[in-house]
Amino acid sequence: MSAATVLRFVTPPPGLEPLVDFRLDPVTGASGLFTLQAVDRPEVRIFTIDAAAHLPGYSPELPDDRAREIGVASAEEVLALVVVTPSPEGSTVNLLAPVLVNRATGASLQLVLDDDSFPVRAELAALANA
Repeated sequence: MSAATVLRFVTPPPGLEPLVDFRLDPVTGASGLFTLQAVDRPEVRIFTIDAAAHLPGYSPELPDDRAREIGVASAEEVLALVVVTPSPEGSTVNLLAPVLVNRATGASLQLVLDDDSFPVRAELAALANA
């Protein structure tokens, strides 16, 4: 996604209730980096990265019932984003709860995985160099 897109979450992302509509904007000059900003509360903004572009090998499984919620039938229809937490010590990413987006419609959900091998705060630099 190279231009701003409005995403509608099927349920509010955890911790951001009751917000469901967000603008996904690419960050100029940073391929695969996006801001996710609440439409109704623009002060609510988080950073996300395109998992396919920055985290090779990361492909969380989307259960069939959750895929139906966002109207997708195959992995190719899904944009997987992970939330980035920047800090002076280095950015971390949340691999336990990816944001999954129907590329065609913008229907989205934040999926909390049932797999404790995915950390909530993985060092991005270590993953990118792996």
